[in-house]
Amino acid sequence: MGLSKEAFENQVMDLLGRLHGVARRLTGNEADAEDLVAETVTKAWRCLNTLASEDAFKAWIFRILNNTFISDLRRASARPRLESIESEDESEDEAMFSIFEQMHQPFLLWFSTPEQEFVDKLLREDLDKALGSLPDHYRVVVILSDLEEFSYSEIAETLAIPVGTVRSRLARARSALQKVLWAQAQEYGLKGSPKQGCHGSTTDAP
Repeated sequence: MGLSKEAFENQVMDLLGRLHGVARRLTGNEADAEDLVAETVTKAWRCLNTLASEDAFKAWIFRILNNTFISDLRRASARPRLESIESEDESEDEAMFSIFEQMHQPFLLWFSTPEQEFVDKLLREDLDKALGSLPDHYRVVVILSDLEEFSYSEIAETLAIPVGTVRSRLARARSALQKVLWAQAQEYGLKGSPKQGCHGSTTDAP
């Protein structure tokens, strides 16, 4: 790909904030995030000949960032967390958890209510912590989709996985993420009401 140095720098600058945001959520701290972004940009410049087209730059450089993150973990003798986020005996229906179903009223009725204000505060303060609890290959799809607003096809291209895998990982990651946030909400004193289970059973929320 015959991308000039100036064009490369312009592309990087346009994406720098997003690269840093993803890096910070992957690494969990500012210093490592800055190192990860710097290493990513260096690798991208060295491997510029692997860029298929200028239009593919975003997916290409985020793929380099993700692969660099995984490589850094391996070099540090830390295996990437590739474990499943559901237990072996958990059914497909039981695995899907929604924090919205746990509340006293439907999500669309939350606006301008104390519950909405509380959940907004909860999400701001605890989202990064909850994200950090996810296995890496699930966490990255949430970051790219829900925080960076990548399309499914862009995520698939970035991670070199099928779109169907993106959908599956994202659904399970969101469910696991909401479980963590709901547990934190309960610690803060937010109470739910009994909800009807997927098969007609009633689950008593604390």
